[in-house]
Amino acid sequence: MRTKFLAAATVGTIILLLHGYTAKAAEVKVMAGGPLTAVFKELGPQFESDTGHKIVAKFGGTAAVKREIDAGESFDLVITNASAVDDWIKQGKIVAATRMTIAYAGLGVGVRAGTPKPDVSSIDASRRTLLSATSVGHGAESASATSFKNLLERLGITEQMKPKLRPMGLGGTYKSVAAGEIEIVVAVVPGIVAAPGVDLAGSFPPELQTYISFAAGLSTGVKAPEAAQSFIKFLASPAVVAVIKAKGMESGTPK
Repeated sequence: MRTKFLAAATVGTIILLLHGYTAKAAEVKVMAGGPLTAVFKELGPQFESDTGHKIVAKFGGTAAVKREIDAGESFDLVITNASAVDDWIKQGKIVAATRMTIAYAGLGVGVRAGTPKPDVSSIDASRRTLLSATSVGHGAESASATSFKNLLERLGITEQMKPKLRPMGLGGTYKSVAAGEIEIVVAVVPGIVAAPGVDLAGSFPPELQTYISFAAGLSTGVKAPEAAQSFIKFLASPAVVAVIKAKGMESGTPK
């Protein structure tokens, strides 16, 4: 009788635990920077499977994400350019205690898949590659646009490059490169790695880089705080760090 009672109690406990788990499962609305698209596609399903929570992600360039949040778009969690996250903390839109630096990335060059890859391994090689390109696509409204501007200034070729530049949304730029309409694209490495029909030629050397840091933070109006916080912790786990690196980013802050 005692054995049956214990067995029944154990089953009852399991049922209660499962019920509690299901009740806590939540939908997490995430606003994320475009370079994180590939990371989310691989890690999102894993997180959902492990926790029961559902990630609903919306991707865009830093400027686009900023416009939507500044206009009052509701969200639970944002992961984008760290400086933008810091600004939202000052404005009271992000909970300061939840801020976490996730990763950083540098600029690289992408070319149409299967075509020869230009050399950007040194300062001189990077200058030659950019000056010899017939057209160079880059984001018009992304954090990489500022980094690219700084890179051209460091190389001393800002004026020479102006006729070659093709600023537009990065989604359109990648498609144009894949179609052979634009010769090369300069963007953050993870964006290039994830772009269909585009190969990464290489990353610019450290001397030319202005690394872009990506940080996460919970909205002050978060509707699923526990689920959103668990996703931030998930992104810092060792298994996830390996995926982030494979997608062209480095975990932590620039060294």
